[in-house]
Order: sequence, then structure tokens, then C-alpha cells
Amino acid sequence: MIKHVPVLLVAIPLVVAFMLPIIGMVNRTIRTITAGVAIVIIMVLSYLLIQDVMICKKIFYYMVGSPDPTALFEHGLTFPIRIALKIDQFSLLFIIMATTLSFLFYLFSSQYIEENERKNYFTVLYVCMVAGMMGMLIANDLFTFFVFLEILSISSSALVSFRTERKHPPYAGYKYMFVSSIATSFFLLGIAFLYAQYGSFNIDYLKKVMDGTVLDKIAIVMLILPLAMKCGVVPMHMWIPDTYSEAPAPISSMVKLGSLICLYGLFRIAFTFGSHVYVSYELGILFILFGVLSMFVGVTQALIQKDVKRLMAFHAVSQVGYMLLGVGVGLSVIKSGDASFAIYGKIAMIGGLFHVINNALYKGLLFLTSGIMVRHYKTRDLNVMHGLAHYDKFTALVFMIAALAISGIPPLNGFVSKLIIYESVFHYNPLLTLIAIFVSVLTLASFMKVFYSAFLGMPPERKPVEQPILVKFSMVILSIIIVAIGLFPQGIIKLLIEPAVNALATF
Repeated sequence: MIKHVPVLLVAIPLVVAFMLPIIGMVNRTIRTITAGVAIVIIMVLSYLLIQDVMICKKIFYYMVGSPDPTALFEHGLTFPIRIALKIDQFSLLFIIMATTLSFLFYLFSSQYIEENERKNYFTVLYVCMVAGMMGMLIANDLFTFFVFLEILSISSSALVSFRTERKHPPYAGYKYMFVSSIATSFFLLGIAFLYAQYGSFNIDYLKKVMDGTVLDKIAIVMLILPLAMKCGVVPMHMWIPDTYSEAPAPISSMVKLGSLICLYGLFRIAFTFGSHVYVSYELGILFILFGVLSMFVGVTQALIQKDVKRLMAFHAVSQVGYMLLGVGVGLSVIKSGDASFAIYGKIAMIGGLFHVINNALYKGLLFLTSGIMVRHYKTRDLNVMHGLAHYDKFTALVFMIAALAISGIPPLNGFVSKLIIYESVFHYNPLLTLIAIFVSVLTLASFMKVFYSAFLGMPPERKPVEQPILVKFSMVILSIIIVAIGLFPQGIIKLLIEPAVNALATF
């Protein structure tokens, strides 16, 4: 059965998503449990691959409709049409992250989203989001990647506008869909340029035959920029504040997770095709530029926000900058020929990918805590919030853990990945490290403002409602993982991060 895991990771959530409306009409509790079980199954399947993929360095190929899973088809539309899937060390890192966090966010949402809020609709779209992520992560041809990118975008925009009885969520959902439509249209055009030359969508085949033509370079730009837009990279971040702030708390966390899956696609395409058309250095410099802009613009915009969720949304933009900075340094030196630069480039990439995992954890937890705060105060305005720590010490504690982690304070996970980035990038350009440290200081300042406004001061006029057990449990697990990774980072670096970096690029 293990050889069928690639297709099961997609088939299980897709099949369950079609079944859920019918199950919901019969029994709502069974519907909620069924969706949760489906996510647990694909999470367990992803963990089962760690031994083979991460330790034994095995790569899983799967060709839907062909007995030969490693076949490279020169003609992508010849009959019968085949779908190429692949799981290597790099994709498995993101699969483990996506399945684990999707399950924890689902636990939170199962008791956070009320039944009278069209929970049937919510559950179906949530599972579709998971299917979209899994499809993007295992796709080994560009058109399949595009199809699942569309599934993720459509389900995400529908969930952003989930609370249609309010004025602003539908606007945020339409805005997100509009931006996604532009991005995916250009992405599809980039795919068409490659298919016109080489007659295939298969990523491995394209990597083998691309010869660096002008059309190749144009295609790479048209593939990379839409994914950068979906990641919320400055200056293509215009959709982030409204989308993250108007969505329900667990959906803000899931949309953020979806943007990190798009970051996976960005890195995969840059490293797979960049060196073969001789633009690795240029792409690396572009990533560094995007990273510095995102860090600085995101954190300065966050500082002036009074809306707690918009503040966290701008910090999501800022944190992507660290990831782009680390991986961009690695990409820019991959063909430098300088052994010492290559070593620091690899370390920078380890820091960048490690920060992807860490950011998904603490940023998800921050969005969940913001949902608790907004639900209690019935507003997102920090000027109205005060004294929540008097009655809800649990939320205050988990918020503090996540806030200190995103600020890079030891001994939490954010400190470790940021420190790796600081040290490695310093050898590339000390100014970049100074900017990154300065951004972390401003991040800490903005979250001190949030903690002072929302949790300190006079007690609120009414006591908050006690949070359900699954809401607390999901937040506790996230907090424990954040602390554990900060205290014992070597395990995850050796087991997951280093194999992923080695799979992404050969130094």
C-alpha cells in the first residue's frame, strides 16, 4: 500500500469532500468526525514516509494511468492523459507540515465554528483546501500543479467570505479571488510557453530538456511572479490585510498555510529550472530583494495598526521576507564556484526552510488567539480591548509564547531559525543581517503593544466564555511544539530540514 501513498494523499480528501454534504444531511456529528478522520489518515500516511524518504533517501513516483511511474512523457496531451506525482525529501517536509497543521486547525474550528454558521459548507470547503494543498505538493507536472492551485484558491476565497451576513468578508473574498485569478492566469500562460517548446508538462522532463532560450526565461518569470503574489510578497501583498483580517480565525491560519504551500512551488520552480536556464544568480538576487522589502514594509505597516488581525496580517508579510532572504542567498551562490560561499548558502537555505516550519506554527497560533480575543470583545480594535489576562490566563500564556517566538526570543523556535539566517547571511552581506535583526526588534515592539492593549489594564466588564476543550487542546499542542523545537532544534533539522535542502539543490 505504501507505493500508493502519493495518490491517496489527494484522493482521500477529494472523495471525502464529495461525501460530506450527504453525510451532513444525515448526521452532523458524523460529518464533522468524518472530515477529521480523513485529515488524520493523510497525516499518518505522511509520517509513514519519513523512514523511506527522509532516512533512506527514496523518492516515490506515481503515474496515474501508467504501470511505469518513472516514465517521462514528451507529449503531455497524448492519449491516455497521465498525471505525474512525486514525493521527495523537499515535498515531504511540506506535506508533514501541511497535514499536521491542517489537523490542529481543524480541531480548533470543530468547536469554534458554530453549527448555525453553515458548518456543512465550512467543512466541505476546508477539506477541499487540504486536497488542494496535497495536490500542489505531490504534483510532478505543471498542469496538475495549476489545477490544484485553482482548487486551493477557490475554496480559500469561499471560506474568506464565509460570513456573508456581514459587509466586509464578501469583499475580502472577492478581492482574494480577483488576485488569485490574475496570478493563475499568468501561471497558466507560463505553462503554455513551456509546452509550446517542449510538448510536455512533466517537471522532470522539462528540467532535462530546457536549454535556456529567451522564451524559457520569460516562462520562468511568469511562473514565479504569480506564486510570489500568492505568497503575499511585497509589492504584491495588497490582498493580505483584508483576507487575513476578515476570515474566521482558523481560516486565517489555513490561508496562511496555503501561502506557504505556494512558497513551496516558488522554491521548487526556481531551483528546478533556474540553474538550467542560467538565471540562478538573478533569481537569488530577486528573492533577496523581495525578502528585504517584505520584511521592512510588513513590520512598519504592522506597527501602526489598531486592528489586531490586520496587524498580524502585515506580520505574515514580514515573516515571508526571512524565508525568501535565506533561500535567496542559497540560490544566488549555488553556481558561484566558491566552496565557502556554497556552504553558507546551504546553511542559509536550512534557516529559510526551518523558518517556514516555525512560522507556520507560531503564526497559526497567533491567528487562533486573535479569534479568541475578537470573539470576546466583539471588535478587532486594540483601543477597545483591555485586561483579558485577568480572566483568561490560558489565552494570555499561549499568545505570549507565539508572540515571543515570532519576535525571535530564545528559547523558542523562531529564535533558532532566525539565528541560522542571521549568521549565514552575514557572510553574504552584513547589511542584510542588520536589517533582519532590526525587523525582529520592531516585531517585538508591535506585539508588546498588542499584549499591553488586550491583556493588561483593568479587567473587562464581562468575563469571557470558557473555551471548549478542543479549542484549548489545539492551542496547547501548537505551544508545546513551538517550545520543543526551540529547545531541541537539531532533531528536526537533521531529520527533515537538511534532507529537504539537499533534495532542493546540489551544492
